[in-house]
Amino acid sequence: MMSQELILLVITSASMGFIHTLLGPDHYLPFIVISRARKWSLIKTSWITFLCGLGHIGSSVLLGIIGIMFGIEVSKLKMLESVRGNIAGWLFIAFGLVYFVWGLRRAFRNQPHEHLHFHNSGDNHIHKHTHIKEHTHIHNEEEAVNLTPWILFTIFVFGPCEPLIPLIMYPAAKGNFWDVALVTGVFGATTIITMLSIVIIMSLGVNLVRLKKIERYSHALAGATIFLCGVAIQFLGL
Repeated sequence: MMSQELILLVITSASMGFIHTLLGPDHYLPFIVISRARKWSLIKTSWITFLCGLGHIGSSVLLGIIGIMFGIEVSKLKMLESVRGNIAGWLFIAFGLVYFVWGLRRAFRNQPHEHLHFHNSGDNHIHKHTHIKEHTHIHNEEEAVNLTPWILFTIFVFGPCEPLIPLIMYPAAKGNFWDVALVTGVFGATTIITMLSIVIIMSLGVNLVRLKKIERYSHALAGATIFLCGVAIQFLGL
């Protein structure tokens, strides 16, 4: 039977996992906008979100375990988490900016245009198309390996879970390692479930919106959103 102290710790872990995720737009917005831009299925989006969330939690858990093993002070671990947070913020900014520029370049290349076709029969006509969506031209960028999920995963591995460190260090200081596992599991499960719930619900809503004329700018809009997430992390402390 759990003690009142452990029950309170579990409730705190669940609450912190939920609030930490909800207040951090970087936990869900990148998946939503990239999923829309790249037309990922909901299953693929959910799997990528889940794996990134697992990497996000796992890196902080590993750091906490190292801290427990070597008796590192919580303040030093939190300082290290802060450094990781700065790295993640700059990675989001860099990735978002590059993706935005690539998205603009792709949008301008995909601008509808006309070609005049001449036939031996004398039946000439004008053919209107876009190179990316309608024409059979092969482009190197379309053949390149899609690294976007791996880039997101790498950024999330660097992303810290600041509230988790003190939560697991408290029972660890008392030698209650089963309590450490329970607190970690509750925090991790709450964080990932919250991420998945927001991503799935918002993706379903976003997919109902018809962008029409600005559809070709979807990649640029995704890049701008990720860039702003990075700015929010780096300069607003979200």
